[in-house]
Amino acid sequence: MSSLFKSIKQGLNEAVEYERGNLPDVKIDKITIAPLHNYTADEIKTIRAQNSMTQKVFAEAIGVSVKTVEAWETGTNRPSGIANRMLEFLTKDDGLFERFSIVARN
Repeated sequence: MSSLFKSIKQGLNEAVEYERGNLPDVKIDKITIAPLHNYTADEIKTIRAQNSMTQKVFAEAIGVSVKTVEAWETGTNRPSGIANRMLEFLTKDDGLFERFSIVARN
């Protein structure tokens, strides 16, 4: 029997024993992920304005096109996935762009 097979078999046996309640000392970390907020056009405009940025600068800072920011702010399109998470970070941390050297203000 190969060592890889033995390792997989041992892991599966341990999983079965855990499910049966036979491994009470096993530590399990449970992770909960906050749901993504769906930002409205007005919320996006507010986030951009709070960062004192034009649509062009804001788009460059978050890594999307100006057309994308325009579409978000007019309600034509809505951000999804990582863009929503980035917007959430920006609402929770006023200095995010500067702290991570994404934006330097002169």
